[in-house]
Amino acid sequence: MTTQMVRKQFYIRKRQDELLKRLAQARGISEAEIIRQAIEREAAESSERSNSSEWSAIDEFISVARSKRSQKTTAEPYRWNREEIYAERENRWLREKDEK
Repeated sequence: MTTQMVRKQFYIRKRQDELLKRLAQARGISEAEIIRQAIEREAAESSERSNSSEWSAIDEFISVARSKRSQKTTAEPYRWNREEIYAERENRWLREKDEK
């Protein structure tokens, strides 16, 4: 399997260059491979962070919904019928049409 490579050129600090050289030598791989692995690791961690924030939003929604459900209310639930909805939409459409 052939992987297409794209050449990148960027600046790093002297300390980072020394660290990169030591890591590459210790692992027995190229400096470029160290950078590729770091990019893959960052992308995976970023994906995990976004997934966990999505789950925390869902968890928060569920928590609010459960607290609302447990509250005692004396109000009647909202009742509607299809004809009323259609009539309201048609009246709104006619008003908007007349305004133009």
